[in-house]
Amino acid sequence: MKKTLLILVALVLMIAQGLFRAQAANAKFQLPAVSDIAMYQVNPRVFAPSNSLNAVAARIDSISALGVNVMWVMPIYPIGKVKSKNSPYSISDYKAIAPEFGTINDLKHLVQVCHEHGMGIILDWVANHTAWDNVWMKDHKDWYTQDENGNVIYPAHTDWTDVADLNYDNREMRAAMIDAMKFWIVNCGIDGFRCDVADGVPADFWKEAIDELRKAAGNRDIVMLAEGSRPDNFTVGGFDMNYGWAYKSDLVKVWKGGPAYDLFGSDRKEYEPLPKGKVKMRFTTNHDQATEASTVTEFTNQHGAMAAYVATIFPHGGALIYGSQEVGYDKTINFFKYVPVDWTAHPEVYREYQKLIGLYNKYSALRKGELIPYPDRDVMAFMKTDASGDFLVLVNVRNAAHTFDLPQQWAGHAVDNVYTGKSMKLARKVNLKPFQYFILKAK
Repeated sequence: MKKTLLILVALVLMIAQGLFRAQAANAKFQLPAVSDIAMYQVNPRVFAPSNSLNAVAARIDSISALGVNVMWVMPIYPIGKVKSKNSPYSISDYKAIAPEFGTINDLKHLVQVCHEHGMGIILDWVANHTAWDNVWMKDHKDWYTQDENGNVIYPAHTDWTDVADLNYDNREMRAAMIDAMKFWIVNCGIDGFRCDVADGVPADFWKEAIDELRKAAGNRDIVMLAEGSRPDNFTVGGFDMNYGWAYKSDLVKVWKGGPAYDLFGSDRKEYEPLPKGKVKMRFTTNHDQATEASTVTEFTNQHGAMAAYVATIFPHGGALIYGSQEVGYDKTINFFKYVPVDWTAHPEVYREYQKLIGLYNKYSALRKGELIPYPDRDVMAFMKTDASGDFLVLVNVRNAAHTFDLPQQWAGHAVDNVYTGKSMKLARKVNLKPFQYFILKAK
């Protein structure tokens, strides 16, 4: 009896210590400003075929060492079985976790280790539609969009037959959706949401939801990322970030032979209408695009993929890296099923991403300084400047050598190559090998 009592006391102490560590980590953690975010997207189905939340937590040191400071986890909720395609974006219960991914305690553990590593964590949220066998469907058919015959329909102008469209004219449904979102903020301590198909949901709902979520978070900051491009997601809805879809599309066009200077126009078009303090998330791939091509093939080869990343994250920040590209994964990834990734592959690629994100973090000019373009057809050349210094970024966007004539401001000047750590004196021209890039700091 005495031995049993001692065991019980020990267990209680272990649980108490674990709770104390979690509370301490959450209290100490400070979410970065939106302009300083470097985000890592987690597709649980590349980490493990089961218990993948624990598999992600087990890799936290490697993920954190990349220099990222926010983790975005794709949907981990139970997946519908009616008309199913096994998509994680077909949710049958907004307040549960699918056994495939783990348990709520596993999520709480992942939140804890993220915060201990100075990293925020946001969950993917699907507010536009649910699975056909969502728990709401049985008693709340009026929460769904119906045709003239009273039949619930899937989202218009899509082929998403595995999901049922939600009716945002229904106030009860809106309240239930906000309540479900608050559940994860309050009970698991997450730091916000990436909102799927945000453009398909009225901006006034987002305004109401985001206001409530910020209240529920208390003195903690949260970050809200919209998958969309509608301006009122910012001006009305209150999102902090949305997608740089147009920039990514134009990046691909440049890699197919378009002029490098087109990227400056693309950047300007995305940022000119943006309210102050808002950020475009920039990427060379994400879960949707990885189903069609890897960065290694889309940008010619691994050197091209790295050059594209430099051309993506340094003009205006908002950096994203999709879990798997840091090991140079060169095949497509269908997120409807488990796809194993060798996390030991291509350590040189990991180190290159690590170095680039490290520079992004170290020098504020590189992520949010003033952009001064030097238009050229084959080299994306620009200056970034703020109190942290003046930087010249040169990216050869071709799989062939090119020579770039330096502007007078840089020709003949001494610089530090912040990537290599070496000093050099610039001549009037810079010769760049295929897909070579330079990140230079004025002395």
